[in-house]
Amino acid sequence: MRTPFFCLLLLAACTAPDDDDPAPTTTDTTTTTSGFETDAEPGDPAVLIGSFQVQIVAPNGDTAGKSSLLGKIYDGPTPSAIVWEESTTTGACTLQTPRVPFCATPCGGSAVCVEDDTCQPYPKPHSAGTVTARGLRLTTGETEFTMSPIADNYQPSGGAQLAYPPFAPGDEITLTAAGDHFPPFTLTATGVAPLTLDNTAITLAAGAPISLEWPPDSDDARIRVKLDISHHGGTRGMITCESADTGALTIDGALVGELIDLGIAGYPTIVVTREAIGAATLPPGRVELVLSSSLEHAVTIPGLTSCTSDSECPDGQTCQPDLTCN
Repeated sequence: MRTPFFCLLLLAACTAPDDDDPAPTTTDTTTTTSGFETDAEPGDPAVLIGSFQVQIVAPNGDTAGKSSLLGKIYDGPTPSAIVWEESTTTGACTLQTPRVPFCATPCGGSAVCVEDDTCQPYPKPHSAGTVTARGLRLTTGETEFTMSPIADNYQPSGGAQLAYPPFAPGDEITLTAAGDHFPPFTLTATGVAPLTLDNTAITLAAGAPISLEWPPDSDDARIRVKLDISHHGGTRGMITCESADTGALTIDGALVGELIDLGIAGYPTIVVTREAIGAATLPPGRVELVLSSSLEHAVTIPGLTSCTSDSECPDGQTCQPDLTCN
């Protein structure tokens, strides 16, 4: 039987960076290191060109907690074929709807149509040399190790694995790149606590607010929420929220109603992420170190029965392509 609840989390871990994300405070990297000239001017800190993602996933039932680290840096921003437009904002949350631009002349396999009749080429990944990680604990107990790029990807090598959790809340985590195609830089962020929600049974109804509560962490952490209830039918909209890690967040009931009106599909979910971010600005743009703990939970919508086969549907109904019984 298909288990779709964790697909968004995995996708988030593997997709290229989104340059629509807001730019945090950056660190000037125009320094000089022996043998490497780094006097180029920093680029635009609002343009995200790469990230080092340290993700911790809390235990779930019989599944043990796990940690991962993956980094990649490009020579420019990664284009998206979908333009997300803000529709309604209430408090910390915004309803966004997708728009797909049209290019009369196809962009081909090396570029993406990012606006009507506007193609943007895909960037290329490059090396920043050896990266030294300090403050991340391996299963062997070491808290310092190096990573060399393999196909321009950074992750622990030689069978090394991050412990769970790989840091304690408040720990200083530092990644230092020696420099190669990109100049040397240093990224620093503060460790976050594994995220837990006090309320995991979430029901959606038009006009009814959604209240989320969790044990707060620190002033350095932020909370992000993504509510997507049409993902398996071709996303028609989503609610995204960003707030301080205060321990509580409410999604306005009218906003929930607007999202439901856009359409629903099977296996709707809500993803809540606690993260702390450190950044440096290189000539092409911003590189981030993201320390995060995410949870993904199914949400209940009255009248919706999700399915992967007809046998899961009530008598007289069949499982539709959008994974709903009808």
